[in-house]
Amino acid sequence: MSMMEVKDRPLIIGVITVSDTRTAENDKGGDKVTELLEAAGHMVKVRTIVKDDFTEITDTINRWIAVEHLDAIITTGGTGIAVRDVTIESVMSLLTKEIPGFGEIFRYLSYTEDIGTKAMASRAIAGVYQDVLIFSLPGSVGAVTLGITKLIVPEIRHLVYEDRKSTRLNSSHDQRSR
Repeated sequence: MSMMEVKDRPLIIGVITVSDTRTAENDKGGDKVTELLEAAGHMVKVRTIVKDDFTEITDTINRWIAVEHLDAIITTGGTGIAVRDVTIESVMSLLTKEIPGFGEIFRYLSYTEDIGTKAMASRAIAGVYQDVLIFSLPGSVGAVTLGITKLIVPEIRHLVYEDRKSTRLNSSHDQRSR
């Protein structure tokens, strides 16, 4: 895959809101993710709200990866430190490659541009699972806006390209070694 193949098309993305209280009518975080991604020229193919439940989160991600042909999944919500907040643990259990800089830079920007010292409790993660990028952000509109505009939109095409390039190279190497 060349960078042009990623550059010349909208990326196909799924959005999962993790919440025990949000509905389609009041999911402001999910609405903001969708709005910002579509404004950047990407396509939100699937979107849902799931409960703060480890199995429900991982099952939704696995189902989408199996049938939706996505480039990325973005989760919002369920990232706090309460017992019920299990998005980070759910996503982390699936990742085959973590992108640690995402959470680090997200917290730094949250500290300097948004919520100050409260950023120390802000949990965000990104990585790759079965050739699909997964980004997990807190559910507030401020956190979503910061994460999408400052980190995800500027880098997502490059990250998809790098992931697919490495997959293609590994596949070629596997075929040659047979």
